[in-house]
Formats: sequence, C-alpha cells, structure tokens
Amino acid sequence: MNRKNFIQLTASAASGFLVLPRFLTAKDLLNFESDATNENRLVFIQLNGGNDGLNTFIPYDNPLYYSNRPKIGVAKEDSINPIDGMAFHPALKDLAKISQEGNLTVVQNVGYPNPNRSHFRSQEIWQTASDSNQYVDYGWLGRYLDIQCTDGTLPSVNLGSIDNLALKASMANGITLRDLNRSKNQSLIDHERKLTDNPQLDFVRKIQQASIEGMNEINVAFQKAKKFTEPYANNPLSKNLESIAKLIKGNLGSKVYYTSLSGFDTHTNQVQQHKKQLTIVNDAVYSFYTDLKVNQLLDRVTLVIFSEFGRRVHENGSGTDHGAAGPMFIIGGKNKGNVLGKNPDLTNLLKGDLMYDIDFRSVYASLLKDKFSFDPKMINIKTEALKGIF
Repeated sequence: MNRKNFIQLTASAASGFLVLPRFLTAKDLLNFESDATNENRLVFIQLNGGNDGLNTFIPYDNPLYYSNRPKIGVAKEDSINPIDGMAFHPALKDLAKISQEGNLTVVQNVGYPNPNRSHFRSQEIWQTASDSNQYVDYGWLGRYLDIQCTDGTLPSVNLGSIDNLALKASMANGITLRDLNRSKNQSLIDHERKLTDNPQLDFVRKIQQASIEGMNEINVAFQKAKKFTEPYANNPLSKNLESIAKLIKGNLGSKVYYTSLSGFDTHTNQVQQHKKQLTIVNDAVYSFYTDLKVNQLLDRVTLVIFSEFGRRVHENGSGTDHGAAGPMFIIGGKNKGNVLGKNPDLTNLLKGDLMYDIDFRSVYASLLKDKFSFDPKMINIKTEALKGIF
C-alpha cells in the first residue's frame, strides 16, 4: 500500500487512533505506524524587524556595551545564566533553562559580507541564501525540497499571512495557512474535474487540488495528534508552534515548517517593546520544547530562531537603528548545547555595526548536511558547514 492510499484509509478511521492507551507518546505512535521517528524535521522562527542581538544574548562583562548603551543596556545583575562573559535577557528565562539542559546552541555574530540594512532586501538574502548583490527566484529550502520531495508528500507548511520566499520552489509547492485551527475545519470535498481547453484554468484547478490534498493530509495529522496534547502559552507565536507540533506528532510527512513574529524594529521605546517580544518568544518556544520532550520527539526536531539583521551597537536615545550581525539560536535536534563564535567585538565595528564572524549560509549548510544528509552545494550553497552545532 502506498503512502497516499494509507493516508486516505486512516482519514476515515482516524477515530480509531483516539482509543490508544494514555501512556503512549507520540513517538510510540510513530513507531507503531512506520519508521518516521528516524526522519528529521526543521522548524524556523523568523523574528521580523531586526532583533537586537546585543540585548538578547548580552556581553554583560564588557564595559563598552554599557558605555554604548547607557539607557537601554540590560544591567549586569539582571542578565541571567552567564556563559563565558555572555548572558540571556531576563525575559528569556526559559531559553536559559533550555541552555542549562544542554539543548540550546547559540551561534554568535551571524551575518554575511556587504550587509544590507533594508528589511525587505536582507530578509530576501536570508531566505534565498544569495550573495548581497545576487537575486535568486527560489528559496534555499524550496530548492532543497524540489530535489528531495518527489514522492507526493506535502513538502512544507508555512503558518503566516503571506507565502515565505525561503519555501518558494519550482515544483515542491508547500502550503501557507493564516490560521491552521480554522483551516483544518474546512470541508474537504473532491474537486477533481476533467481538464478543459483552457490551460490557465487547468493550472488554477491543479493548484486548488494540490491545496485540498495538502489540507487532507493536515487534517489526518491533526486527528492522530489529538491524544498527545500539552498546554501552551497564550500568544500568537505559541499557537502557531502548537499547530506545528500537532502536525509533527500526527506524522505529517512535511520536512520543513516555518512561522514568524514581527515587532523587532525597535527604533524607539526599545526597553519595553523588546522585553514584550522576547517574552512572547520565550513562552512560545518553551511550550513547544516541553511538548516535544514529553512526546520524545526533541531529538528529531530542530528549531532555528533568527532575524534578518541585528541592531547598531550605539543606542539612538531610546532605541537602536538597523545593524548587521546578530545571534542565531538552535534548539533540539541533538545539538551540542554550545556557544559558537567569538563574543561580540565592540572595538572593531563596521559603520557602527558588529562585524559578522559566521556566515549564515554555513549554518544552513550544517542543517542540510547533518539533519538531511544533503549536499548543500546541490542548491548552490558553497559555504562550508559550520562545525559544532550537532
């Protein structure tokens, strides 16, 4: 029996999965169905607006940090979980806990040559893994999925209001949903129709049919995950991560999941605004992390948190302006729990910005190589994989 027929069969018998013994975990169910526990999944959180990395993972032991940020700097006594001169913002108390448990890797000073301080353009560079002077039509994950996802499986799920360029592919089209909880209740009737003499209409119908099939797969996954629910924090990012966790627990075949959180463009009122956004991230991520741990899925799910750029080192009064390099966070996926890269060098700046030390594409290369056994050069990522994450 092929996978699609299996999904169609289980769709009508999903209630049968709801009588499993309560002591079973999602991993037990996956083992019962298939060898899917050996399949890795990538989950991305994009922090839109340019997250201030210096106030997220703080060089609390460097006096230049405080001389550059007399008003917005996080006090040394307020920063938490010190690691070799660095520490977390107090709003990230649970991320600090994840770090203490050895399940969080921080990659410092991540960026790229000739940084662009435009939100739109820098996001485009990150999403396509292009050079700063290069324009690419398809996303880096989309190019990967075009090669790897040829079995009819829904390749990716994006939770957001617009399609994400990182997932844009020539053939392996994923699905973008604004609200998965609302979308999963849509009527899933058969819209197959005979082809017409109108190729444009036929194309639209094919896209529609692909979307319906994708929603069928998503609904089946939601049904199977009902037995494995954990409480989540009450914020929009948390709801998206809860939906993603349900799809993973429900054994959806998608390799990549994506969501984002805006509100990090902190030119003014940064102290209050940044604390608010980091609290949302902390609470949502810890809920997701706890859910995966309880269901024994943390080893095969890798969560990546990043932003299109950092902020200027010197404050502008009550906030910071667009910068360049910043940290990335890797959670789960059997990461080594390290802090990679040098501490931020506040004496050697480029036009007031941190100099990048690690190219973001080296992190991508590591994710593809270590999680999917895929050669990143096949999608034109030529940067060597960063060692030490996994």
